[in-house]
Amino acid sequence: MSEHKKALRAVRDPFVVHDRTDVAIRDRLKDLTPQDDRVLRLIGAHMGGLATADLALYSRAGFERTSQSWATRKQELTARSSSRWAGAVTKGTHDQYALARRGQFAYRDKLTDGIRMLMHRLSLPVGEKGAKGKPGGYRSKAQWFQKSRRLHILRARLAAVQEDIATGRVHVVRGGKSLANNRHNLAAAGLTETGWRERWEAARWFLSADGESGKRFGNETIRVTPDGEVSLKLPKPLEYLANSPYGRYVLTSRIAFRYRGAEWADRVAGNRAIAYEIHYDAARGRWYLTASWKRPAVRAIGLEAARAGGLIGVDTNADHFAAYRLDQHGNPVGDPQRFAYDLTGSADHRDAQLRHALSQLLRWATRIGVTAIAVEDLDFSEGKTRERFGRRERFGRRKRFRQLIHGIPTGKVKARLVNMAAEHGLALVAVDPAYTSKWGAEHWKTPLTSKKRAMTRHDAAGIAIGRRALGHPIRRRTKPPRTHQSDGGGHRNVQAEPGTPEREELRRTRHGTSPQRAATGRAVKAGNQRVQHRSGHAAEHGFWQQDSLPLSP
Repeated sequence: MSEHKKALRAVRDPFVVHDRTDVAIRDRLKDLTPQDDRVLRLIGAHMGGLATADLALYSRAGFERTSQSWATRKQELTARSSSRWAGAVTKGTHDQYALARRGQFAYRDKLTDGIRMLMHRLSLPVGEKGAKGKPGGYRSKAQWFQKSRRLHILRARLAAVQEDIATGRVHVVRGGKSLANNRHNLAAAGLTETGWRERWEAARWFLSADGESGKRFGNETIRVTPDGEVSLKLPKPLEYLANSPYGRYVLTSRIAFRYRGAEWADRVAGNRAIAYEIHYDAARGRWYLTASWKRPAVRAIGLEAARAGGLIGVDTNADHFAAYRLDQHGNPVGDPQRFAYDLTGSADHRDAQLRHALSQLLRWATRIGVTAIAVEDLDFSEGKTRERFGRRERFGRRKRFRQLIHGIPTGKVKARLVNMAAEHGLALVAVDPAYTSKWGAEHWKTPLTSKKRAMTRHDAAGIAIGRRALGHPIRRRTKPPRTHQSDGGGHRNVQAEPGTPEREELRRTRHGTSPQRAATGRAVKAGNQRVQHRSGHAAEHGFWQQDSLPLSP
């Protein structure tokens, strides 16, 4: 390979993705009385204050965390609530801390990538063009100066993050950083001070309880009976509000889970663990109850079994899924399918659009009878850095590409598609995304394009993804050696164009005779096509007259 050509990276083998085992369903708490609403607000505010104090204490503790310190924290919380409420609070604190730590490491890696890219571009002369795969120098001295200042800023941020990581300190905002920042610009957020305060308090409430197997209906703190009755164990300072024995408060609302209701009822009847969380939507003024549990892990089918019935190759794009069906031999079947979605607007709208597109894809897969869906194992973490595709680059295509890769919902597609495919009995095969779009367009876009079929790069990429999942090469076929394509290296890979010399003649050996006819001695007759009675030749259209029948003697 030439020194100037970039070597192709190794392609990872495809694998079957294991479906997730956690399940969550939600229903609305309807017909609550004013007393029910008041009790829920009091419990949420009281437990939310305890959770906030415990998280602050745990976050500032650094690495001084032992089983004894956890027991001390839980004892203090138990005195102000109950043992089970205290266990739920400490578990929530540990989960929130672990999430913040993962965010710290991700932020550190992002800053490191940005600093590396800035140093590379600052080291190049101003105005130098970039090589393939790497950006060039900055376009002006002013931009070079601004980026040099940004380099110092990123280094200072990286030093602060590394210090927090070394000491085990995290920075967490209960209620959400975005909502906290809205307080400083209510007009832009479309909120009033009263509306913002209501959302902020609701986001900081704590109404969550973990389940316990063997306990009545799977949860002692927040209990839901098979007929939908919801009751809560009141914290000790609020036990005077109880309307049921043993310090419990029973809501007037009834729950009826329509989605996975039978599975939930089986767990309740068997007294298996179910976690519940009560959430208040301040924008709508509604209360919701979420039930969650974990299913036993089911061993996924093997890769060969997933390939047996063919599959669908899916290319994920910023506004649609491009899918193509392939049989087990890697041959495209039918026409390409596209499932569009719109990822603009609110988060709920984007999520609904994604769920709708995935539902259409899975229903089509079930209808045509395939056994698996192949998708790319995408990860754009290295390509999203602002320093690589900045906001004020000279060429708009870099900004558009950065917006494009940010717009592709890879994380949500993975999370939703795994669970939804498992419910439809479909396996999910993940493949290496290397060169699928490029090679798919090169080998499949033009051959499959016709007057009745419009092919795009994304459709061709779906074929490439499917063929890689099936274990076939992406290209249509591998050419034989040149001397094996025909006698003496003639044209046999594609049909010869009209006007090509000897296009209609037989293939000749070195001695001038046909290899097929030489052994039978019919080379002369086979070479002269006009002596045979065939359409389009003189022997058929020459003058000919039938003699009259002979007279009887």
